[in-house]
Amino acid sequence: MTFFRKDDRLQEYGDRILQATWDAFPKLSENQIALTWIPYDPPIAVNTGGALSAAEFWKYQPRGFHYRGVERIYPASVVKLFYLVAVYEWLEKGMVQPSSELERALRDSIVDSSNDATSLVVDVLTGTTSGPELPPGPFETWKMQRNLVNRYFQSLGWPELETINVNQKTWCDGAYGRERAFLGTMMENRNMLTTNATARLVHSIIGGVAVSSQASQQMMGLMKRSLDPTDLAADPENQVTGFLGDGLPLDTGVWSKAGLMSRARHDAAYIELSDARPYLLVVFTEGPEPSRNEKLLPFVSQQVAQAMRELSQET
Repeated sequence: MTFFRKDDRLQEYGDRILQATWDAFPKLSENQIALTWIPYDPPIAVNTGGALSAAEFWKYQPRGFHYRGVERIYPASVVKLFYLVAVYEWLEKGMVQPSSELERALRDSIVDSSNDATSLVVDVLTGTTSGPELPPGPFETWKMQRNLVNRYFQSLGWPELETINVNQKTWCDGAYGRERAFLGTMMENRNMLTTNATARLVHSIIGGVAVSSQASQQMMGLMKRSLDPTDLAADPENQVTGFLGDGLPLDTGVWSKAGLMSRARHDAAYIELSDARPYLLVVFTEGPEPSRNEKLLPFVSQQVAQAMRELSQET
């Protein structure tokens, strides 16, 4: 059971988009891409400024398409969205206190995708710190604390979240000390997400029901991307170039969080075109070659944008 419903027409479009992608990128294998796509048909229940209660919002089941949407994939920096939601939940419950430093770290984690900022966010969320390896007893306590965010997301009871793992920091050079021990010998405890789980989380944020309508609005503020070429040129590590916002018309609204490392290029985006209905698109691609390919995600994004224009005319 997913938060979206299957739709035959969408299935046709989704299959067509995937085929076009494989035709354009013949080296991309079928198991190197996963995606979830949710078009928002009227009445549109997202980006309303939190006009709907959570109970009302979740009654609304949009149609959706996914390909390998339940496959567990290393999410790179997309995981930062989960820590973002958790921080607002902790603030709301009084489990952590607001501070200018936490605010700065949260902003840098999402806006600039800073790993150092995310390290502080994870420390604040879990009451743990990185450092040398720990003796067995204290390490067990540390591990239990570090799984707080996992326990929170499991408590929501969303079936899409049953297989995820969100208990690791994001690194530039890799984990050391207790962090390396926590990853496991074969890295079996790495962060893992699915495109469906990611889509549901973003769906809740843009629906105004992630923690609260006010919190959701603040999260959306951090996720907003500028498509202005001057802004993009000024920030070579922007999360648009080579991702889902790339190549869309300049008047498009894009709220997103990308992930990039040597074996992954991912993006999760809510997109508002001026000439079609809004939609949510999450695309994960895996492997050294897809991770280096700056044309792949923009191609998929443009295919979906065109499909949205056609869908908007159909109904």
